[in-house]
Amino acid sequence: MALSTRPSSGTPARAQEILDLLRLSGGSCRINALAEAIGVTEETVRRNIKRLTTEGLVQKFHGSVQLVEAKTELSFSVRMAEEPDAKRRIAAHVAAKIPSGASLFLDIGSTTAYIAQALQGHSDLFVVTNSVAVAHALAARNGNRVFMPGGELRPHDGGIFGVDALDFISRFQADFAILSIAAIDALNTFSIFDLEEAKYSRAIMDRAATRIVAADSSKFGRRAPIALANPELLDLLITDNQPPADISAKLAELEIEIALATSLPQTGQLT
Repeated sequence: MALSTRPSSGTPARAQEILDLLRLSGGSCRINALAEAIGVTEETVRRNIKRLTTEGLVQKFHGSVQLVEAKTELSFSVRMAEEPDAKRRIAAHVAAKIPSGASLFLDIGSTTAYIAQALQGHSDLFVVTNSVAVAHALAARNGNRVFMPGGELRPHDGGIFGVDALDFISRFQADFAILSIAAIDALNTFSIFDLEEAKYSRAIMDRAATRIVAADSSKFGRRAPIALANPELLDLLITDNQPPADISAKLAELEIEIALATSLPQTGQLT
């Protein structure tokens, strides 16, 4: 039985905000990312984390914090299980746009992991990724070449981030950057919850000829505190349903094409 993360009646609003962000981030987050997302100092975040730790709601690690109820090694699996049919349709649509022999950046999103599976029938891909799931799906297959930065794997999503990862990315150029997203709304357009992920996404966008966001329609109307990048840099949104009118209008203003994935793939599905 999972432990409850319901705060006590005396838990302050700032601590509740931290809990909400942790849940939205898959159960864990860096302290500096929480501070930036909320707009407070890291010391303020640490004070509230100390209280939440005393209440048994979170655990603190080196520079990060995790919900007690969250098993960090399972959080990525949880996200993989959300909207699986939509993600399969999107993945098939993305894969159809990528020719064999192409070069591409793939990030650590769960939708991106589905895309890597859908690309398994391709050959001679040149793949740069910070995701173990993507590398596992595409390495040593059909003449593909897969490149990953060095560094520590994050336990909750198998991603590699940090200064060394950004330096690694600077050595490559690619035909495509395939990006996942946490939220899409008409005001902020594309946004996410993790500052390190945002930095990584901005770096691969700067070094790709075509930038594609792959996101299911559950992301429409959501908001997250960190902008992905200048949305004018994006070329295409691939999703499973037409966005609401306000989002569609904003994307049209930005000249971002919308492509709808309307059918399930016949091959390349996750097992």
